[in-house]
Amino acid sequence: MNILITNDDGIMSPGIIELADRLSERHNVLVVAPDVERSATGHAITIRTPLWAKEVKVGNRMIGYAINGTPADCVKLGLLAISEIKRDLVISGINKGQNMGIDVLYSGTVSGALEGAVMDTPSIAVSSSDWSNPIYSTAADFMLEFLETFDVKEMPPFTALNINVPSVAREDLKGLRITRQSRRRYKDYFEKRKDPYGNNYYWIFGEVVEDECSLDSDFCAVKENYVSVTPLHAIMTDKDYFEELKELSKGWGKMSTTPG
Repeated sequence: MNILITNDDGIMSPGIIELADRLSERHNVLVVAPDVERSATGHAITIRTPLWAKEVKVGNRMIGYAINGTPADCVKLGLLAISEIKRDLVISGINKGQNMGIDVLYSGTVSGALEGAVMDTPSIAVSSSDWSNPIYSTAADFMLEFLETFDVKEMPPFTALNINVPSVAREDLKGLRITRQSRRRYKDYFEKRKDPYGNNYYWIFGEVVEDECSLDSDFCAVKENYVSVTPLHAIMTDKDYFEELKELSKGWGKMSTTPG
């Protein structure tokens, strides 16, 4: 396949290099990634300043194109301007650390994949679950094997897969589970400090809140050494509450414009 790879950790991060090297064994790979780390940028795009694409080489080896923008910028630019051929797949990763639960709202990695999905290209986000000791080779090996059996052409429009791989040796993976996005989130707080001039500044910190662990939740699967594969959709309408609101709006009089 012709694959576009991006990430949010930067073009020289070990995760993206490992993924590109591994997938290049069987696929045609193009790397278009941020020039520096762009973690937690969400689905931001650049509209007020120009984007620069610079070739990155190590010795005589071409790594890819570094972009002074976000992961979503990289996917847009990669698919519409840099790639000279149509890409069959976008992969965003391998991210350092998990992207599970509410992480997906903030994640530049996940947003890179969702941008590909919005642009009618099958897309996958992949993360190694440990911040301190990510074993990228396990995630890269899994992705190479996964693409041998999974038909990306069957993915529905506006849908991306969010894959979290436990940071363990390949032989210690128990398999994979199809999972849903959990409610795993953070209890945030700010630490107030002062700079040398007496001005206040703040650092954000957070404690993980894991209030569910069902077999089909993402973080529970990874916790038990299963690869978590979660389908995400770019259209975020709450279908259940949509129907409830339609019923409620019938009592709103002239404010309601619900059909029927």
